Amino acid sequence: MIGASGHIGTYLVPRLVDAGHDVVAVSRGKREPYSPHGAWERVTSVSADRKAEEADGTFGRRIADLEADVVIDLICFQESSARDLAAALTGRVRQLLHCGTIWVHGPSARVPTTEDRPRRPIGEYGRQKAAIEAFLLDRAHRDGLPATIIHPGHITGPGWVPVNPAGNLDTGVYQALAEGAEVTLPNLGMETVQHVHADDVARLFMDAVNNPSAAVGESFHSVATTALTLRGYAEAVAGWFGREARLAYLPWEQWRETVSEQDARTTYDHIAHSPHCSMEKAERLLGHRPRYTPLEAISEAVDWLVRAGTITP
Repeated sequence: MIGASGHIGTYLVPRLVDAGHDVVAVSRGKREPYSPHGAWERVTSVSADRKAEEADGTFGRRIADLEADVVIDLICFQESSARDLAAALTGRVRQLLHCGTIWVHGPSARVPTTEDRPRRPIGEYGRQKAAIEAFLLDRAHRDGLPATIIHPGHITGPGWVPVNPAGNLDTGVYQALAEGAEVTLPNLGMETVQHVHADDVARLFMDAVNNPSAAVGESFHSVATTALTLRGYAEAVAGWFGREARLAYLPWEQWRETVSEQDARTTYDHIAHSPHCSMEKAERLLGHRPRYTPLEAISEAVDWLVRAGTITP
């Protein structure tokens, strides 16, 4: 697993170990998993700087030489990286799983968005992920590269800040809702976000590994089965603290002047997409259904922020 100590790997590595797999965790060794688990004592760790090793042409060969049956790539962000790894692994693995993003779709048009909808990415991140997906699926259909792509939504869970009801990562929004203070949302607060618990993403990767005949050559969304409007999300969070949400609204051009430039960029990215993706394909082909609703997933993360003292009820 490449990028094993991040959001998804925190849950996926223990699941793989508990299922009896021998796991090699490849990372820079700079970060511990978000949640401790005894399974990590049974993992072989390999330290690698992907960017540097790709620059000198050794990364793909290094991964291939580990002689894995399955390679799970959680940190591939450039088409060139995917091409290098695919070239090194061709004929040497049973399955190559790539972590994509629902951003490959661009703005929602017909909802819920299904995996077969045209790709209309609007940012560099989404464009690169769409290019990676197109390359891997073309190789899968043309010459049998055993590739599977999982497209998560807004990953959340204990240990990090979830995308908030204003569409950014400012924890002050949660604090204001906890205090009963007024929170201003862009437009009418009817844009959508679609979270997913990191463990549900891990479970979908497991289901794809366990069902290669159904998963190879396919892309799957990994999101909660419903999306949230910003307004509905804010009202729910306030209710967790025994408050009634006090919400105000401003047109986008005015609202953006009330927050930092970074928060405005992050919010715009989320509301411009307003995702609402379908999970029907994953259930039909892999028997997968997310265990967490979006609010259940978010509440675990918010509870952690309260315990950490980031939010003070």
